[in-house]
Amino acid sequence: ALRNPDLSTKDLNYAVQAIVNRIVFLRICEDRGIERLMKLQDLLNGERVYPRLCELFRRADERYNSGIFHFEKEPGRDSPDTLTLSLNIDDKPLKEIFKRLYYPDSPYEFSVLPAEILGQVYEQFLGKVIRLTEGHRAVIEDKPEVKKAGGVKYTPVYIVENIVGNTLGKILKGKTPFEVVLITVLDPACGSGSFLIVAYQYLLDWHRDWYVQNLVPLLQSGLKPSSPEIRRLLPGVEMGKKGRKKEPELPVYQGRGGEWRLTTAERKRILLNNIYGVDIDRQAVEVTKLSLLLKVLEGENDETISKQLTLFQERALPDLSNNIKCGNSLIGWDILNDNPSLMQEEIDRINPFDWEKEFPEIFQRGGFSVIIGNPPYVRQEMLGEFKGYFQKHYKVYQGTADLYAYFIEKSHNLLMPDGLFGMIISNKWMKANYGKPIRRFIVEQTSLIQIVDFGELPVFQNAATFPAIIITKNTHTTEQNFLYAPIKRLDFLSLDQEVELTGHYLSNQAIDNDNWSLTSDTNVSILRKIENIGTPLENYISCKIYNGIKTGLNKAFIIDAETREKLISENPSSAEIIKPFLMGKDINRYQSPVIDKYLLFVPWHFPLHNDPSVSGASTNSEAVFKRDYPAIYNHLLTFKSKLTARASDETGIRYEWYALQRFRPEYYHEFDKQKIVYIDIAREPKFIFDDKGAYTDMTLFFIPTNDFYLLGVLNSSTSWFYLKHKCSVLGDPAKNGRLRLKTIYMKDLPIPSVNSDDRGRMVALVDSMLSLKKQLREANTPHEQTGLQRQIEATDGQINALVYELYGLTEEEIKIVEG
Repeated sequence: ALRNPDLSTKDLNYAVQAIVNRIVFLRICEDRGIERLMKLQDLLNGERVYPRLCELFRRADERYNSGIFHFEKEPGRDSPDTLTLSLNIDDKPLKEIFKRLYYPDSPYEFSVLPAEILGQVYEQFLGKVIRLTEGHRAVIEDKPEVKKAGGVKYTPVYIVENIVGNTLGKILKGKTPFEVVLITVLDPACGSGSFLIVAYQYLLDWHRDWYVQNLVPLLQSGLKPSSPEIRRLLPGVEMGKKGRKKEPELPVYQGRGGEWRLTTAERKRILLNNIYGVDIDRQAVEVTKLSLLLKVLEGENDETISKQLTLFQERALPDLSNNIKCGNSLIGWDILNDNPSLMQEEIDRINPFDWEKEFPEIFQRGGFSVIIGNPPYVRQEMLGEFKGYFQKHYKVYQGTADLYAYFIEKSHNLLMPDGLFGMIISNKWMKANYGKPIRRFIVEQTSLIQIVDFGELPVFQNAATFPAIIITKNTHTTEQNFLYAPIKRLDFLSLDQEVELTGHYLSNQAIDNDNWSLTSDTNVSILRKIENIGTPLENYISCKIYNGIKTGLNKAFIIDAETREKLISENPSSAEIIKPFLMGKDINRYQSPVIDKYLLFVPWHFPLHNDPSVSGASTNSEAVFKRDYPAIYNHLLTFKSKLTARASDETGIRYEWYALQRFRPEYYHEFDKQKIVYIDIAREPKFIFDDKGAYTDMTLFFIPTNDFYLLGVLNSSTSWFYLKHKCSVLGDPAKNGRLRLKTIYMKDLPIPSVNSDDRGRMVALVDSMLSLKKQLREANTPHEQTGLQRQIEATDGQINALVYELYGLTEEEIKIVEG
């Protein structure tokens, strides 16, 4: 940056990566015997290191024909690099790099460094970006999306291999090389190329094995390559002049150990013919090309490369510019129709992409054969500026849908009929409210083949992504069963074997409506019965389901009884804003809560919180608070530094440092009412009745009602059975996993209609249960406690029996619910 003051930020990022890629490529070629050893190390001696390095680059251009080295215009090849060879670069940094690429400073054995590992290294590189300061100095930073995600997340190889095997592997079965010519594999968010490398290797292995089984025996029997029997097995064989048959070049040869290998020409043909990728990140596109080109050269040496140059006048590597392209897979140039005033800088950032113009031959054939990948994990909050475009152009649009939703739809639109789709994405769309359009799209327009659900397992280190693999076929059918495999551990030897062990086939009945039930057909029929008889909870209640308060710093706002008395004795007005308080650990099924904690209820702008003229952090509000509630103000003052350090974009801006972070302004008056309270993550039904007007923390939900009939239904085995099949589960459902009782699931819980007699029976049983629980807490002797516990179990059984009756469950169905 300092030596080249005219470089823009974009050109600087390009130049750094291009030069790094070329150095890495040449160094790997040295260790593989394709280039003379120590070529780069020789540059340590003497000056003018970069001009001498550029000479190596130019010779590599003549030798390899790769886009990595492309400095002159050639027929059929546009956009040469006219920038990097003219740069001024100091000797010192280049010498430091070269020194660390050789023994003893380098820890790497480049001759055996697989492309997959190189891809993982480059994933870290892709997470960075160079920014220029006002003084034209270079600063290296994490990319914003990487920073937000907590670092780069590399897809484990076992995931990639499973997806490739279940898509490309399935489509290759029973094919010949002639038929495979028409198969195209795409990753629309290719990153460093990890999926494409595995797919390419799969194709290489398949071709080699096919030739060994079908072509080699004919050669060994004495037939010549020009014989009709052999020629018909070889894709791409040409005729000579005047109709004479050219001697075809065989796609395989026998290596020194007798092992049959694909020729470089065949490896190049397969790569150019079958592998495609797109990424919005220009750096990622270059890394993908580099990784694939190094894959082409695996097994080559200087002798074989020179032979190609001498005998065939053919350079060693293909140009991948028509296969791996840079662009926004989700947004086309039609974005300009709605935004005609977009500046060039914004257009460059959005990077629109026209699929049919970029890949015309593929779309003339109907689309891609296979689409695979791991789309970026971008939360919906980051998509604000594009939501209007997505809403207009995507059926799966939902305001709270994450980016992967649009990759699902776009991928199927790019597939040919009967093409296969396989990606690893978040599993939340299977149950979340925003996932309804995605579920509908999959049911109505595809055939679901397989879901491998990892639940909360840490597939991606240090990232709570809740991933699942989904495989579909781009054709609609209602008859086909699909495999659902909930994975419970990551210490397996083979993911395919683990899927076989844990997976079970489900009929399309499990996904025949907006709320999927990934369980057995028997369970599905019970769930449907419950839904047909009951009324969704959100329609049954005449109020809403509410969430508790987020303090932002519990130590400051939650106090014990002794502190409460102290604050009131110092200043009696303190009692006005000290509220009884409940947290998750206070909730036990049917148990009336014991209040031993209190909340300092300090809304935003308190005590001027009802004054509409006050907005944002108010020094006037603070002055009045300090004057009218001095004891509580002084108490909070001791925590000021920690309170001020809460959410930096809100504290002291939207609200005062002393206020609660989320005091629920729309409904905080509801806390004072009688209500049913429940915990958000639970292993069993834990619904209680609160008649003390307690405020609750954000780990609790509540329904402001004194309906004992509803309380009994919520605590029943039937309701829990239903929720276990609808809610997100943390841990193993078969081993009493914890349910996430979010409102998006709870609102759909069917509540059975009831006559006055049955309602009265339920109310009496619940009233008895509340009383028994209270007596149990106060019982002193073991005998009394045992007797009360037996009564509680019997009453619980009566409540469950009544609910079974209300839902009309049979004896067999009750056994399944209780099982």
